[in-house]
Amino acid sequence: MLYAIIMAGGSGTRFWPSSRSALPKQLLPLAGADTLLQDTVGRLAGLVPAERTLVVTNARLTAAVHEQLPHLPADAVVGEPCKRDTAPCIGLAALLVLRHDPEATMAVMPSDHVIEPAACFRAGLEQAAALVDAAPDRLVTFGIRPTSPSPSYGYIEQGEPLPTAAGDAAVHLVAQFREKPPTEVAKEYLAAGTFLWNAGIFVWRAKTIIDALARHQPECLAHLQAIAAAWETPDREQVFAEEFAAIKGVSIDYAVLEHADDVAVIEAPFSWDDLGGWSAVARQRGSDAAGSTVVGRHLGLDSTGLIVHTSDDHLVVTLGLEDMLVVHTDDATLIARRSHEEQIRRVVSELENRGWHDYL
Repeated sequence: MLYAIIMAGGSGTRFWPSSRSALPKQLLPLAGADTLLQDTVGRLAGLVPAERTLVVTNARLTAAVHEQLPHLPADAVVGEPCKRDTAPCIGLAALLVLRHDPEATMAVMPSDHVIEPAACFRAGLEQAAALVDAAPDRLVTFGIRPTSPSPSYGYIEQGEPLPTAAGDAAVHLVAQFREKPPTEVAKEYLAAGTFLWNAGIFVWRAKTIIDALARHQPECLAHLQAIAAAWETPDREQVFAEEFAAIKGVSIDYAVLEHADDVAVIEAPFSWDDLGGWSAVARQRGSDAAGSTVVGRHLGLDSTGLIVHTSDDHLVVTLGLEDMLVVHTDDATLIARRSHEEQIRRVVSELENRGWHDYL
């Protein structure tokens, strides 16, 4: 059986002040009418049913996730007591799935991507599952054909091609994973034509990833196994909190993928955007005649190239502004040059330093 594991524990600091600890970006309708998490679950319709869907999030977000996804079973949402990166998240999900299905295949994905069309995404997951069925120890990931020399993504170097069925997307063995590079190195990757952006979407057998963690992260796995062993007991929450906190956080790429012998990468047969910041909202929603992207109520006079995000009941008026970002919420307003978007994280850090936690 194919199970969907959705990682939904991120904080989305680059979307401050809309994204907060109690309602981060994956729980916001940034790209359309539904939230990013709702879109993620929705695009699985017809491929993975609700009873084989698991959302792993932060413990403080479980109520909000249940509210947004009321059709999921009560035990389909797992709240981590603290943040420990993707390897512990995925390892715990694999152990929980294996309790029900020893032969389970997992499709692992973030909750903050914009992917279209959904049918092509489902076809890609089916192709990946078939690759795993053909070689049960294989790990499959998805890569995105780069459109720019971006230093914001990890890269996957394509190796030898693998045979594919008619209509399937191109598949290669992975020659090497590369960390986020400087811009000049990213330009070399783009020119080479054999590098893909790492989408962070994976398909593999649950047993395979547990075996890999046993080889490369045995201490992490021991903590996770203790949690799984207590899952149906009255001590579940206490054991979960104590054992998970004892884990050293590590990404699945570093923990497993960079050491694996058989990793295949599918060149994604769908469009993809990881919605990393406010400029991504402009890409998704488009712009008006003045080159501005507006969500909410805005009156712009002699203003061009803006991103304005507010509510319909709060009017934002701009006069003589160019290339600015204006985000208004009930208790905070951000005004910045669009070129300074990457520095929004500094704002969040400064708020933490000042102890202004009400704004976080």
